[in-house]
Amino acid sequence: MVTLRGQNIYLRALEPDDLEFVYSIENDESIWEVSNTQTPYSRFLIRQYLENAHQDIYEAKQLRLAICKNQDFSAIGLIDLFDFDPKNNRAGVGILIKDSKNRNSGIGSEALDLLIHYAFSKLNVHQLYANIDIENEVSLTLFTNFGFQNIGIKKQWNLVNGQYKDEALFQLINPS
Repeated sequence: MVTLRGQNIYLRALEPDDLEFVYSIENDESIWEVSNTQTPYSRFLIRQYLENAHQDIYEAKQLRLAICKNQDFSAIGLIDLFDFDPKNNRAGVGILIKDSKNRNSGIGSEALDLLIHYAFSKLNVHQLYANIDIENEVSLTLFTNFGFQNIGIKKQWNLVNGQYKDEALFQLINPS
């Protein structure tokens, strides 16, 4: 697992013990707009999801990893590859650091760096993309710092609290 270990954090597969952590994220209405969620998830459904989390990315078309500090097994965030398309060698990227005390500390940057390296070197992904609300300055900065380029704005793409919001599409092409 050296590929997924950084200086301060590591990325690991989800475990059954992550049930309450994933449940708390999936049912946090304040972040539903980021994940395009509209309804709560039951513990039963999340337990089923975790039981199937062993599926290969080629089968599930996604990979969700827990972000953990090196000295701890407890998850502090999640990072995903989603809509994995092996034919065209591309995948979407999503990241969430749960508690504000862990934000703006370099954890998101380190996790994204590990995931990019993994996707390009181990999965042979040609391109990664991210969908980012144009008002989410933290995410815009994070992805731009890693070389993701804004390739377009999807106008009035997401309906949030009765208002349509624009969403930027960022893309990173594997340089090798």
